[in-house]
Amino acid sequence: MMNPNIRPNPGHRKKLRFRQLFLLVGILSLIAIFLNQYDFNSRGKLVVDPALAPPATDGREVTISGNKGGFTIVIDAGHGGKDPGANGSSGAEEKEYTLSLAKKVYALLQQDPKFDPYMTRNDDTFLELDERSAYSNGLEADAFLSIHGNTYTDPSIKGTETYYDSLISIPLANAIHDKLIGATGFPDRGVKQEQWRVLVGSERPSVLLEVGFMTNPQEEAQMLDNAWQDRVAQAIVDGLNDYFEGKQE
Repeated sequence: MMNPNIRPNPGHRKKLRFRQLFLLVGILSLIAIFLNQYDFNSRGKLVVDPALAPPATDGREVTISGNKGGFTIVIDAGHGGKDPGANGSSGAEEKEYTLSLAKKVYALLQQDPKFDPYMTRNDDTFLELDERSAYSNGLEADAFLSIHGNTYTDPSIKGTETYYDSLISIPLANAIHDKLIGATGFPDRGVKQEQWRVLVGSERPSVLLEVGFMTNPQEEAQMLDNAWQDRVAQAIVDGLNDYFEGKQE
């Protein structure tokens, strides 16, 4: 209890109020910074603000889905910008094929309320491999798909193969690969474990799809065909539907 005969020191009160005000301003500043960088989607999942995605993305509709609330799928069009990827037998560049197919997969997923799709790039932009997986990790994606076209010195080599790194990705790899084989019509080269850098950096179920060989003239001709890409994009979505069947959003 305060002694009624002792008057409080007014200078002490001023110092105490100043410290309290300073602490309050600091706390409010930290909260403002946090809210500016992060957002919660409609599923209550903390996600990185799309504006803070890898600097290569330009924020157009094809990259940002608007957090519909379904399963979060990140589609990675392999290569891009200064990295053309494989050169096909006709001279076509892998980066153009992967972007075309990735956009078709994205468009199909957008039509399905179960899915909330994103793209690592939507134009001819270079991204480091670590940036791609980091983008998926930041979104806490339910699946990460990296789309590629294969290459080999022997142009007779052909077929479809699917890669995974971590064991949690095996069911996803099998589900998509099974559908791809029926859609491509290419030889089945199997589902394989490999430590591709874009997969190693991922903390989410992730696969790398080598849909066909661009160095094989017959396969490349089909891979660049618009109708073939439509069919393969649908197969990838069908594989995702099989994988997520019975899972909770």
